[in-house]
Amino acid sequence: MSKPQMPATERAPLPAAPRSGAPLPFRGAIGRVARPAAGAAPKHVLHVFASFGIGGVPLRMVRVFNYLGPRLRHSIIALDRNLAAAEGLAPELDVAFPATGEEPRRLPRALLDNIAALRRLRPDLLVTYNWGAIEWAMANRLAAVARHIHIEAGFGKEEADRQLRRRVWFRRWALARCDRVVVPSRKLAELARTVWKLPADRIALVPNGVDADRFADPARAEIPGFALREGEVVVGTVAPLRPEKNVARLVRAFADLDRSRAARLVIAGDGVERAKLTRLADELAIAERVVFTGRVAPEAVLGSFDVFALSSDTEQMPNALLEAMAASRAVAAVDVGDVRHILSDENRAFVVPRDDPAAFVAALESLLREPARRAALGRQNRRRVVDLFSQERMFAAYSALFGLDVVAPAAERL
Repeated sequence: MSKPQMPATERAPLPAAPRSGAPLPFRGAIGRVARPAAGAAPKHVLHVFASFGIGGVPLRMVRVFNYLGPRLRHSIIALDRNLAAAEGLAPELDVAFPATGEEPRRLPRALLDNIAALRRLRPDLLVTYNWGAIEWAMANRLAAVARHIHIEAGFGKEEADRQLRRRVWFRRWALARCDRVVVPSRKLAELARTVWKLPADRIALVPNGVDADRFADPARAEIPGFALREGEVVVGTVAPLRPEKNVARLVRAFADLDRSRAARLVIAGDGVERAKLTRLADELAIAERVVFTGRVAPEAVLGSFDVFALSSDTEQMPNALLEAMAASRAVAAVDVGDVRHILSDENRAFVVPRDDPAAFVAALESLLREPARRAALGRQNRRRVVDLFSQERMFAAYSALFGLDVVAPAAERL
């Protein structure tokens, strides 16, 4: 496989793929990935992403592809031509990156071009990801070229509060005959059933999974521009700095904390909102207490956090939350998506209404005051991740969905 090249700053380390054929516990069942019959060609899977850049969905699917190994042949289309996540693909994979059309096209032309591409590529399975790939879902609905799975992981800021009517109608029609529509959260599964009006037996709930061992013992690593002072506590978050992550909500909450306490805010991530957030910290007179690390591996910073904070306008099942839990961190969060359900029972007291700034400040204050409680919540969160949200469970579900698993069920049903 010839991987596209990207700057070193765009590369994100990924854990090594697990051993092929390893047992996969999933909902109490033990399954093994089926090997193709001798002489059988690997199934050809065409994946269509709005972007294959560094982000939650592409990086999660890279882990899945690496786990499944050469039993599948992949073609990956990134509609924005950003293929930065491809750097993490294992070298033994058979992966191609087909060229797509030039500029955006009107819908009829786009559908005709997509149908032509599907007929040219002839995949055994088409997998589309999120709203950005809906025109490919529509094309396959019209032409029925391949078995189709659609993976919907969440929404941007424009759909944080309500579904856009036009998009609802497009999803309702384009996805009605999918073999499966895969979602990571209970809230999104309910929305797919009640708003998009998709058949319940075609909706598969596959929770995201995390490599718990990778985060088992995070060290208080040296973070550029940050040296922990004696007696200081750290509030931290890991997030791409995009509008829907609303890290500004966290910056404002931190500014309202009791300033007699030695505390700092560490923001790990980068993106279009960074300059705006830097200005906000200046305006709130807390710039010297806020550290922007840029893009880093999460395990490099989580060990330095006393409290992990999540302040997004919209989430479903955030990877960063699972990683913080695997790192035994206590969490203060706003109530979006499945966040309350994901956390341990005891930590749910620190999940507050999204648009209640005073409640968010109070949750942070309470956790910063009680180190023993923070430690207990962190242990409970880690146990919950290991028990319910391991990457082995996720791998088992995707193995079944892609037609490779012969024992474990494909996914939870509604």
